[in-house]
Amino acid sequence: MSIKSKKTGEEGENLAVELLTSKGYEIVKRNYRFGKGEIDIIARDPETGYLVFVEVKSRENLEYDLPEYAITRNKIRQIKKIAGLYLFENNIQNADCRFDVVTILFRENLKPDINHYINAFN
Repeated sequence: MSIKSKKTGEEGENLAVELLTSKGYEIVKRNYRFGKGEIDIIARDPETGYLVFVEVKSRENLEYDLPEYAITRNKIRQIKKIAGLYLFENNIQNADCRFDVVTILFRENLKPDINHYINAFN
């Protein structure tokens, strides 16, 4: 991963945290890693109490299409597996959980285009 794309990813995650906290979400954990996998944000939804595993995808341009298209079946499978490991590692049982996606498209001289997809994997 290049330094530029790493910086874009970090900026995107920071914007996603700002968005979620503005909606009242409690950020439980950022950048949870297990093995080679990672969940960008783990949060608690204030309305439902659900534990929410959030994947953040950021792009600086549309060269590789919209950020939404970077969520592949393999990526979904990996996120679900790591979420299960997080629950196991933290001895969390019978928790209501869901998977959200936040996408950010940075646009030159404009505000970033941010989308929050709730329950994105269903």
